[in-house]
Amino acid sequence: MTDDRPNGVAVYVHWPYCARICPYCDFNVVKDRGWREEQAALVQAILTDLESQAAQSSVRPLASIFFGGGTPSLMRPEDVAAVVATARRLFPLAEPVEITLEANPTDAEAGHFAALAGAGVNRVSLGVQSLDDGDLAFLGRNHSAAEARRAIAVAGDVFERLSIDLIYALPGQTVDQWRAAITEAVALGFEHVSPYQLTLEPMTAFGRAFARGALIPPCEDTAADLYEATQATLKAAGFEAYEVSNHARSEAAQSVHNLHVWRGGDYIGVGPGAHGRVTVGGARTATVAHRRIADYVAGVASGATWSESATLDRREAAEERLLLGLRTSEGVPLSLLGPLGLDPATWPLKGLFEEGFVTVAGGRLAATAKGRPVLDAVLKALLT
Repeated sequence: MTDDRPNGVAVYVHWPYCARICPYCDFNVVKDRGWREEQAALVQAILTDLESQAAQSSVRPLASIFFGGGTPSLMRPEDVAAVVATARRLFPLAEPVEITLEANPTDAEAGHFAALAGAGVNRVSLGVQSLDDGDLAFLGRNHSAAEARRAIAVAGDVFERLSIDLIYALPGQTVDQWRAAITEAVALGFEHVSPYQLTLEPMTAFGRAFARGALIPPCEDTAADLYEATQATLKAAGFEAYEVSNHARSEAAQSVHNLHVWRGGDYIGVGPGAHGRVTVGGARTATVAHRRIADYVAGVASGATWSESATLDRREAAEERLLLGLRTSEGVPLSLLGPLGLDPATWPLKGLFEEGFVTVAGGRLAATAKGRPVLDAVLKALLT
């Protein structure tokens, strides 16, 4: 079986602190209470964890670094610099690498952004979510639309590569409103847009409000119309939907880190609750770090960073490649899906192809424009 996984290893750094916990967020986050001993201990644990995991991996080039969370723009620039320097030392560099940091508009002070750039960050993903004050209040964000626009201007002066996150399918939102919101966002000069449909996760404040009938999302037909408006509006603005929720103005504007993950590359996850996929002893291994900060710090100190680790067998690895690969416009090589028994001449792949949900060309399986909005159902059919 030919493997087309990208070379190198990416690094994902999870910074769990947030100034405010958004009502839709189900990530592993805690309230930020300012610089304390706990945060200093966490930074040291992240550096030690990175050293430890690198020692278990064969020496390969560094593919990318991604600071996520939480709100990593709350990190001190000197701590970001320490993580970047450690990763660069541990893995040889074939060329300059993409170093992305997620940022909130409230952290967009020019000096702070300049210091982050000095620490090595060369791509920023701004969690704007909306440019409408009413929507921002509903989403529980701690910035206004005016503050978001100022943050975008500041980031544009410091960083060459900018991405914006937007949330749609809000209660009462119309297609015309959403189309206008996208148009305004792309006019601000972003090279990359990540529009996410609002998801009501059960353990979030929004999920609980939905369960008791206090929050009513758009119906399925309206949500589908909003999705179609997203694709059409961004395409007309010159963006390619290279992944279900990611659009770029050019190939160079695509997220190197995310593509590395979707293509099945190895990535080390450090920080509380961080996930990873690493090759240990020649086997692809799924890892999950301890979620609680104290447990993570103690685990790193004792040499037991992961709360979970599991070696993926051939079928599990193939399933993961399918789940990730079909999210992208390029799809996934059929040669990597052998353990799943998928044959273009037989059901279910044959039926999905004939109904126009997938394509099979050049040895690759990909979801079509018709298949991507119902990707969960397509994947369920392929894996049943």
